[in-house]
Amino acid sequence: MKEKDPVKVIREALSKALVFYYPFAGRVREGSNRKLMVDCNGEGVLFVEANANVTVDDFGPEIQPPFICLDELMHIVPGSDGIVGCPLMSIQVTRLECGGFILALRWNHTLCDAYGVMQFLKTMEQMIQGAITPSTMPVWQRKLLSARNPPRITCIHHEYEQLDDSKDTLKNTNPNDLVNNSFFFGLEETDSLRKHLPPHLKNCSTFELYLANVWRCRTAALQLDPDQIVRLSCLTNVQNKSYNFRLPKGYYGNTFAFPAACSKADLLCRRGLGYAVELVKKAKAQMSGEYIQSRLDFGWGKAVYGGPTGAISLISFCMQFKNVEGKSGILMPICLPKSTMERFQEELKKMTQGTITEDFYDMNPALMLSRL
Repeated sequence: MKEKDPVKVIREALSKALVFYYPFAGRVREGSNRKLMVDCNGEGVLFVEANANVTVDDFGPEIQPPFICLDELMHIVPGSDGIVGCPLMSIQVTRLECGGFILALRWNHTLCDAYGVMQFLKTMEQMIQGAITPSTMPVWQRKLLSARNPPRITCIHHEYEQLDDSKDTLKNTNPNDLVNNSFFFGLEETDSLRKHLPPHLKNCSTFELYLANVWRCRTAALQLDPDQIVRLSCLTNVQNKSYNFRLPKGYYGNTFAFPAACSKADLLCRRGLGYAVELVKKAKAQMSGEYIQSRLDFGWGKAVYGGPTGAISLISFCMQFKNVEGKSGILMPICLPKSTMERFQEELKKMTQGTITEDFYDMNPALMLSRL
């Protein structure tokens, strides 16, 4: 691929993929009762070509969120970041001086989720490699996930409950005061965290372990009111094979749900990691599933990094990652106010280095309350 221009190759693959995924080239319109629909008018997606006078090495020895110059690597064209009447997808390809390139993508989430976008990018990959049609043909059929008429609620949905956020630290935080950081969880960190669990939870999944620990550390770092309800939502995809919910192969609409776990801030921090893991397991049991990350190869070889550009104040991601030492694990970007981030790092350090035990919290509830 040395003599080929990545901008030209990717743009051609994009145009071919859009023949099959033509709704992406349309625009979202608002109908009666604020119902959103796609006007397949062929206006197209937004494609940005760029050059940068840097190399891959300039991004540091370990390429992970947060990224330098992110606003330039994913330039937001004025008027393109709305929901209605705007491009449904924006792609920027930035050539680097070393011969590498960066592909950045934004899309309108009302159209599809990450699973659907990965299916679309897989089609682009196949077009670059010479395919005429996708190996998996896209399926629209949005009526498959329509709600019952009339609606009938049969489960408790904590994710939709209105919580009192009048004392929420993040609510009144200036967006400019938020900082991004990424945290790596490998075998050593995992072993340290499992030591904080009671025997009957030692075999919990690493996903449950990491999620529960970050939830506790984040809650303690935010210094919330002890009685404030904190909520954790776990995004799960119904396209997972473990479900009896049948969707046709190739369906690329939004197919995720977010069952939630709830607790008072005081209880979450004081009762220890096992309590948090139990809550996460209970939430997951409502819709058990797993997150699977794929990486694409457009012909230039294995990507140095593939995944989200970072977290936002209420959303983080778990990504498979190998650090500079060659250790495999999970990378989790976190977004918090600057002062809170420092406290979060301290809480995380205590848990992963094994300096706090569950008995310590159980015997010293007043100490934990003062920290909250």
